[in-house]
Amino acid sequence: MATLLLAGATGLVGSHALQQSLADTRISRIVAPTRRALPPHPKLVNPIVDFDGLPRDAPWWQVDAVICALGTTIRQAGSETAFRKVDFDYVLDVARLARMHGATAFALASSLGANAMSRNFYLRTKGETELALRGCGLASLTFVRPSMIGGERERARPLEHVGMQTMRALEPLIPRRWRVVPAERIAHALIEAALAATPGCTAIESEALQPGRPKA
Repeated sequence: MATLLLAGATGLVGSHALQQSLADTRISRIVAPTRRALPPHPKLVNPIVDFDGLPRDAPWWQVDAVICALGTTIRQAGSETAFRKVDFDYVLDVARLARMHGATAFALASSLGANAMSRNFYLRTKGETELALRGCGLASLTFVRPSMIGGERERARPLEHVGMQTMRALEPLIPRRWRVVPAERIAHALIEAALAATPGCTAIESEALQPGRPKA
C-alpha cells in the first residue's frame, strides 16, 4: 500500500484526485497540505500551510509519491509574477521537499502545449516547470498534459466556461487532442502514474485522456 502527497487538493483536478485516492484501497494514507481545512477522513492527513513558507522538516513529507495539481490563471493570480509563483515556484518547492524526504515518484497536472520555448507565457511557464522538475532527481516523473479541463470549479472562470461550451458544441469537428478533458480522468491518470512510478520521464498527452479511450 502506498502513501501519497497531494498538492492542490482544493482545486478542480485536485479535489477529484482526493476523492479517488481516499476510495482507493491501494493507498493507505493521503497527505494534503492546504490553506484551509478539508473534511476529515481516516486516511487523510491535512496540514494547514502557507505555500510561501512550507515547513522543511515536517514528518508528513515522508511519502512514496506526489501528485501535484497546483495551478491558477493569470486573471485569478492578478499578474504574471503571481501566476508563476503558483505554477512554478510552489510546484518546485513541493517536489524538492518531498524528494528530500524520500519520495521517488511525482505526477504533475501540466498542460497541452507546455514548452519552455513557447512565446505564450502560460505555456512557457508550464514548460519551464516541467524542465525544472527533470533536474530534481526524482526516479519517476510523469507530466499529464490535458487540453481544456471539464468540470464545475468552486471559483468560476467565465472565459474558460465560454470556451468550454463552444468546444463542446464543436466537439465532432475538433481533433481529439484539443477536446475538453473531464477533470476526473485527469485525476485518475495522475493517481495511476504516481502508483505505477514508472522509471524515467513520461508524458501523457490530452488525446490519451479523452472519454472513449482506455484510462491512462
